[in-house]
Amino acid sequence: MKKTNILENLEYNENKVLITPLMETEISKEIRIVFKKDQIMKEHKAGYPISVEIFEGEIDFGVDGNIYNLIKGDIVVLEANVKHDLKANADSIVRLTLSKKDTVNRVKGVLKL
Repeated sequence: MKKTNILENLEYNENKVLITPLMETEISKEIRIVFKKDQIMKEHKAGYPISVEIFEGEIDFGVDGNIYNLIKGDIVVLEANVKHDLKANADSIVRLTLSKKDTVNRVKGVLKL
């Protein structure tokens, strides 16, 4: 068994989105992404399917030119190579589930785009 808490050591940063690895399992990597209101992650894509859960807050989630307003409790799944972007409409906590084959560094690299 493995255990983590998405709220442990939680920090909001006025200057940048914060990405924190939470846990790695045999099949996935769990990541916390913390946004202050109006922070963004520019358009990007993952080479493997992902799942995104809005744990707290509200996010505009752009996919293929459409904007979806996601709120606390919403979960979306994207297939591999689907371009998407995120903008926080409020201070927000997002749980990102990656394939075991994907890397946390790729996600952190999105902030440098």
